Amino acid sequence: MRIARPFHPSSRPSVAGNGLGTAMRVLVFAKAPRAGSAKTRLIPALGAQGAARLAQRLLDDALARAHAAAIGPVTLCIAPEEDPFWKSYDAPPGTARAGQGDGDLGARMARVAERTIARGESVLLIGTDCPALDVSILRRIADEITHADGVLVPAHDGGYVALGLKRFDPSLFSGIAWGTSRVASATRARYAQLGWTLRELPALPDIDEPHDLCALPAAWARDRVRTE
Repeated sequence: MRIARPFHPSSRPSVAGNGLGTAMRVLVFAKAPRAGSAKTRLIPALGAQGAARLAQRLLDDALARAHAAAIGPVTLCIAPEEDPFWKSYDAPPGTARAGQGDGDLGARMARVAERTIARGESVLLIGTDCPALDVSILRRIADEITHADGVLVPAHDGGYVALGLKRFDPSLFSGIAWGTSRVASATRARYAQLGWTLRELPALPDIDEPHDLCALPAAWARDRVRTE
């Protein structure tokens, strides 16, 4: 069981973008789709190779949607950085790359988000597990962030599939039990404690467990991903 640390308001100064309507940088967080370590909770349904194949398709699709939305530059944030997969991976043209670094998911997202916002850009943090996060929703997030400090798209399981940020504070990513049903509620609480505005869009399904596979696009369901 994962226990969240108590929340304490940060003594570090918050960082804000320049608020001048600059482009929103999309940060796509992804793990190397390596058999046996990628989408492990789907292995009982798909096999190790099938789960890895689906992980790569989710990665490809997330990057394609991020570029198609045309809301700003796209950065692929990779882990582990030394995995040979990334040396040969053919990301869409114009995709920047950044390492996620060490620490839990919160520490890794905070690291990349803070330095991006410090450059004057707003940011959109997404993973690769939600093909339902389509171009129209990405564009809506980019519109909503002009009217709020943050935009949250919760996941059906209590996490979130996207977080748009115009301002940064480390408390948004610390003391949260990542991978549990309390992530979205903890994030809402952080915004309230900071006195920042947060807009929320309807929840979407992500693909983590075998029962989530029914949320894949219909065209994907016709493909045979099981190889074992």
